[in-house]
Amino acid sequence: MLRVEELHIYPIKSIGGLSVQSAQVLRTGLEHDRLMMLVDGNNRFLSQREMPALALLHPAFDKEGLRIVHKKQPDRSVVIPFRPEGRQTLQVTVWDDHCEALLFDQSVHDWFSAILGTSCRLVYLPETTHRPVHDVHAGGADITSFSDGFPLLLAGCAALDDLNRRLDEPVPMNRFRPNIVFSGGEPFLEDRLDSFSIGPVCFRAVKPCARCVITTINQDNGTASREPLKTLAAYRTKNNKVMFGQNLLHRGTGLINVGDELSTLIFHNHSA
Repeated sequence: MLRVEELHIYPIKSIGGLSVQSAQVLRTGLEHDRLMMLVDGNNRFLSQREMPALALLHPAFDKEGLRIVHKKQPDRSVVIPFRPEGRQTLQVTVWDDHCEALLFDQSVHDWFSAILGTSCRLVYLPETTHRPVHDVHAGGADITSFSDGFPLLLAGCAALDDLNRRLDEPVPMNRFRPNIVFSGGEPFLEDRLDSFSIGPVCFRAVKPCARCVITTINQDNGTASREPLKTLAAYRTKNNKVMFGQNLLHRGTGLINVGDELSTLIFHNHSA
């Protein structure tokens, strides 16, 4: 039996994530997931690829909004409302996409610029901006947040266990930044998944996730190494890309919980 082992939300693209016991699945993915994003002076997204220090920013839900704390400077924090109070907009860039976002207050920009040591601004994806999923597997109705390309990412505990048996030093699942982690089944069972349900929501596994250098960044201290990408490349490479996890599309909305069963499983015969 396959069950939801962990649920993760990344409120601001490419900073630390937070674990939850329950999450609402919305059209764009999990509620609060990557609806905020830091942009540079060219209004292009910032990520750990260029700025590993983003991993040191830790989010937590606060009664007043989202609290961000720097892991090495816990006395420095900021509380951000879940959406901007003003209506000032900005055209921002996520990879090849250009979309309209809302700007937070200048005080928020100043805090992030000071803590990161570079000028940046925080933006929010409003409900009026529909960012389509650009993929041959996606229908015209599929949208996502400020994620790299898909609304949700699935990964299996058995896949991580298999990888860690090959590593000198094991790595945690947070290196791969999934939304849904499941337990049960053989390693990389997610390669063969076609569709499944969790609670009221039906999910479709549409594309293996190609991994980048973010997997080599320790999410606790912001330092980088060659692993686990080096080891994964030896046995998880397809079309010159290293694969771990499955990108998901979904139909329906509703609440999913840690402990829920992955049901109505449908498999296909080919693998990553």
